[in-house]
Amino acid sequence: MMSDVIVIGAGVVGLSAALALQARGLKVTVVDREGPAAGASAGNAGAFAFTDILPLASPGILKKAPKWLLDPLGPLSVPPAYALKIAPWMFRFWRACSPARVAQSTTAQTALMDLSKAELEPFLAATGTSDMLEKKGNLQVYESEAELNASLPGWQARAEHGIEFRHLRAGEMAELQPGLSPRFTHGTFTPGWYSISDPKLYTLALAERFRANGGRIETAEITALNAGPEGVEAVAGIRSLRAAHAVICAGAFSHRIARSVGDRIPLETERGYNTTLPQNAFDLRTQVTFGGHGFVISRLSTGIRVGGAVELGGLNLPPNYKRSEAMLKKARAFLPGLNPEGGVQWMGFRPSLPDSLPAIGRSKASPRVIHAFGHGHLGLTQSAGTARLVADLVTGTAPAIDLTPFSPQRF
Repeated sequence: MMSDVIVIGAGVVGLSAALALQARGLKVTVVDREGPAAGASAGNAGAFAFTDILPLASPGILKKAPKWLLDPLGPLSVPPAYALKIAPWMFRFWRACSPARVAQSTTAQTALMDLSKAELEPFLAATGTSDMLEKKGNLQVYESEAELNASLPGWQARAEHGIEFRHLRAGEMAELQPGLSPRFTHGTFTPGWYSISDPKLYTLALAERFRANGGRIETAEITALNAGPEGVEAVAGIRSLRAAHAVICAGAFSHRIARSVGDRIPLETERGYNTTLPQNAFDLRTQVTFGGHGFVISRLSTGIRVGGAVELGGLNLPPNYKRSEAMLKKARAFLPGLNPEGGVQWMGFRPSLPDSLPAIGRSKASPRVIHAFGHGHLGLTQSAGTARLVADLVTGTAPAIDLTPFSPQRF
């Protein structure tokens, strides 16, 4: 029997969308090249970063980037083998860093964040996953008053959008999170920063709920879509699947499928690295963000995760786990009591667009094809909001927010 909707991608965005579509009474099939939680949804930091409204593309990053790029193991790197290929994307990224573009992106990102936060807890309740949500906040730490002062315009922008935070000195930070190195003299705590107990287990729980609701998950690599007036054909090798609608949520691989229906979307791959240590590695009481060094440390139900940084290296280069080792070495210095033994390394692909906003909207080729990808570091954070928007688009309901800034045709 033909499905109403094929969702391509069984990560947190795809499965959230599939569940939201089921809730509207639609028959849904999910197709993924590897299966549920096989990509970035398995190894992220587990944060619902609703306060993270400022785009990565910004004047501030342009000031930091030259210094960071000189360090091959630093917060931002481009492998020499990939530098020429990514040049057009970097040019678009540079254009998105203008103050006017940043202001527009911040407004759009805030709208999607507000929707995602409003949708999250009802979504968790509906999917039986509420017990996985934690609200322990995030502590951003600084190594000097000058570094704190440099961050103040960003905090002012958050204040204008109603985000709660408070600046701290070393003594207050120690009460909130004991064990920080004295090199960190100032910090900012955001209590509205939620997390999930483990992102992989959460995504797998969504898959189980989807199946329990009658959904089907198939393992196949969709290489092309053919859209017609009566429906969509998803091609996977010698076989194909048909449905009235298709939703592309295939993470870093999404642009390849979108291209098959004529949508050329400049999606790039931020390769993220981490090391997950045993639970007793450190007494971590809140997520800690080392912004000047581009990584975080977070507590999951399955361990202590040290990860982050950005390597713009595409889908095909082999992992460079020296990046994981560099972050862990810094974490040992920043948290002197951290036990670095017994860690498991990981690398995953974050799907990123030059202006830091995802592509959410209809294909120019057919209103039956919906794009919902390119969330960068914010896939988990924006998953419930994106799911709501996908369900609105498929069912012909007016979207909950203005989707113009997220148009797949904006590039």
